[in-house]
Amino acid sequence: MQFDFFPSKTLTVYLAKLFVVRILAMLFMLVLVLMMLDLLSNSGKILAVEGNGQGQLLTYAGLRIPQLVQSFLPYSVLLATLITLVALNQNSEVIAMKAAGLSAHQVLAPLLLTAGIVSLLSFAFNEQITTRATATLKAWEAVEYGAIPQETDVRANVYLTDGTGVLSAANLTGSGSDIAMADVTWYNRNADGTILEQVDAERATYAAPGWRLEDATRFSVQNAVTEELDTLVVGEGLTPAQIDLAKVDPETQPFWELSDSIDAYERVGRRTAELRAKWWHKISGPLSAFLMPLLGAVAAFGLARSGQLFVRAVIGMALGFAYFVVDNAALAMGSFGGYPPFLAAWAPFLLFVLIGETVLVRTEE
Repeated sequence: MQFDFFPSKTLTVYLAKLFVVRILAMLFMLVLVLMMLDLLSNSGKILAVEGNGQGQLLTYAGLRIPQLVQSFLPYSVLLATLITLVALNQNSEVIAMKAAGLSAHQVLAPLLLTAGIVSLLSFAFNEQITTRATATLKAWEAVEYGAIPQETDVRANVYLTDGTGVLSAANLTGSGSDIAMADVTWYNRNADGTILEQVDAERATYAAPGWRLEDATRFSVQNAVTEELDTLVVGEGLTPAQIDLAKVDPETQPFWELSDSIDAYERVGRRTAELRAKWWHKISGPLSAFLMPLLGAVAAFGLARSGQLFVRAVIGMALGFAYFVVDNAALAMGSFGGYPPFLAAWAPFLLFVLIGETVLVRTEE
């Protein structure tokens, strides 16, 4: 029985259902509160645009909620773990399970199984929904909450150089020869970097070679003359392949697409440590939900009447939040090359697995 992690189907289903309900409740509460605070902070900017109203606020909430779910689902699992285990301990259910011959790992097994399923669902949700919502929201923010971009494959605030010239775009959609830019500015500079003329355009498309600016306005710095142009081709040295590699945002690209972008960066000799660390973190991040029952397990054991149940709950919460602090610090170190990418993404997870197991084995097994 000690080697059977699920000795009772009834007990497994009971604990799993108990845990799932609390995860959903905590996630709903966190997302609701944080979404309200976010709207209080940004609703003024959204409503300041003429024509925006309740519909745009709901659209913003719909794009922001997936980001909040991605960020705070592991916290919800941690809080749900503590609430579930404290309640089981107070009601002497843990004592009953241990009296029936269950080990500490067998008590936690249904929670770990549930957290593992939550991790898989979280990964799928992040890569299929959150990345698209983040891309659209960033493009919408780039146009200062004006017309909502219809495309989901968007990149915001792109800057490119062609010799001494600089081409910038508020947002960019598509790839290859189908790239389209919006709110485009071309800066023509001399060898010293002094701007000779500035061209603003609503849209730019690939002209093979160069980029065709439509409805352009050219301002000459030397004589302060403004000229209206129907079209103008600039940046003939910029190819679609260069623009595809100009800015890779890991938050807006799914796991499999980001892998292709990293390979493309490596082929042209660009630094990929930050991208590779965030690529690995797309797996280790959702998997942190699986770790939470192990870190919060200290709240399940010990006598509830000993007066130490609150202390145990605090210890479990401290372990959980310590993991998030170390995880963010390691990812930051990996972003500027302090840690190898794999180590930056996985070292906190593996470290706290060992810490959680050590605490559980030394105190309960």
